[in-house]
Amino acid sequence: MDAIIDDFAVRAKRYLAEMKVRRVFPSKDALDRLQTLDIPLQDDPVAPADVLALLDDMGSPATVASSGGRYFGFVIGGAQPASLAANLLAGVWDQNAGLDIASPVAAAIENIAIKWLLSLLDLPRDAGVGFVTGATMANFTGLAAARHAVLEKAGWNVERDGLFGAPSITVVVGEEVHTSLLKALSMLGLGRDRVVRVDVDGQGRMRLACIPDLKGPTIVCVQAGNVNTGAFDPIADICEKTRTADNVWVHVDGAFGLWAAVSPTRAYLTQGIQQADSWATDAHKWLNVPYDSGIVFVRKAQALIAAMSTTAAYLIESGKREPFHHVPELSRRARGLEVWAALRSLGKKGLADLIEMNCRQATRFAERLRSAGYAVLNDVTLNQVLVSFGDPETTDRVIRRVQEDGTCWCGGTMWQGKCAMRISVSSWRTTDQDVELALNAILRIAEEENQRNSAKQEV
Repeated sequence: MDAIIDDFAVRAKRYLAEMKVRRVFPSKDALDRLQTLDIPLQDDPVAPADVLALLDDMGSPATVASSGGRYFGFVIGGAQPASLAANLLAGVWDQNAGLDIASPVAAAIENIAIKWLLSLLDLPRDAGVGFVTGATMANFTGLAAARHAVLEKAGWNVERDGLFGAPSITVVVGEEVHTSLLKALSMLGLGRDRVVRVDVDGQGRMRLACIPDLKGPTIVCVQAGNVNTGAFDPIADICEKTRTADNVWVHVDGAFGLWAAVSPTRAYLTQGIQQADSWATDAHKWLNVPYDSGIVFVRKAQALIAAMSTTAAYLIESGKREPFHHVPELSRRARGLEVWAALRSLGKKGLADLIEMNCRQATRFAERLRSAGYAVLNDVTLNQVLVSFGDPETTDRVIRRVQEDGTCWCGGTMWQGKCAMRISVSSWRTTDQDVELALNAILRIAEEENQRNSAKQEV
């Protein structure tokens, strides 16, 4: 064991060092070499050191450097040093974090992280909190608590009796609702297509006046951070409007936008968000902890516990907060350790500085692209930038060539009928130099495509 850990340390340090200079997306040769792993499973054991060597030698060159400083394709943060170290230590500890008695240390650290998170995000201090795999499961868990609460108020126990014969639940979403929330609704039996969709404005924000009159059990799903534009729904106004109805729960999908609450210059975006009933976010996005790490917050902790808890004679409870009562899983890894480590390492100021740095860098992308004559399609108020390089075909070619170039990686999207490159800035590793290198590559390729188009027109 000592030898393989030493070998791992050497390989890990080499990988992290090379990430600063390597291509962001792997080369074709590196991807082709993955086929060498696709062999029949052998009969005899293989030495662990040989397994590690094969995995590193064939696998590491084929990874996407999404934890580096020039990956802007999705809202993906790179693992901070403290959170990465905590992730590795959690693997060494190999704890089952479902029960306090199974891992008192995991439960204790999780409890501390909960207090810090509620304070940082200015959410109700007695809210129920669960550590899950990501925003999809955070949305699922928060919406399960919502389903429990609105049906309980209507006189129905959904955990006991299911949805057969239950009172109908109206689910209201914005026209640009994120697909992860729709997936959560489908898993909960509430359906993707039976939702009431509300018209949105030019930034993807729900139009308050278009929210219908609400009657009976209702769940209203709002966004803190549109996946394309970074825009926030008018959450405070929506909460105020829905409070006049009898049985309404407001759920916030804040996968990355919820973290704006810690930034002095961006906290205004989250004004009134505390009036909602549940909130979902990712820690592996802007908190920059390793995958997989999401967090759900529920104002009424009992609603979360009622939706998630289970019992069995062999499950020995400590009388303290039991983690498994707050999440779908019973057995799970101690992912709260990485959240604790990230917060402990950064502190309030460090986390705020990270959010503000990435927002400033997104603004730099927008300013330079706009000054070069390209259309920035969104108001850059957070970390998202949408840019068009002309007609859809040209924009698609620029996106494809940027991805193939390897200097940086940006994704494409269709937004409100427009083809665009989407630039998401959310990593602690992204330096101002990374931004300039990426911009130089993007603008060089865009100019080459423009010249190509001009030559075609002349012919």
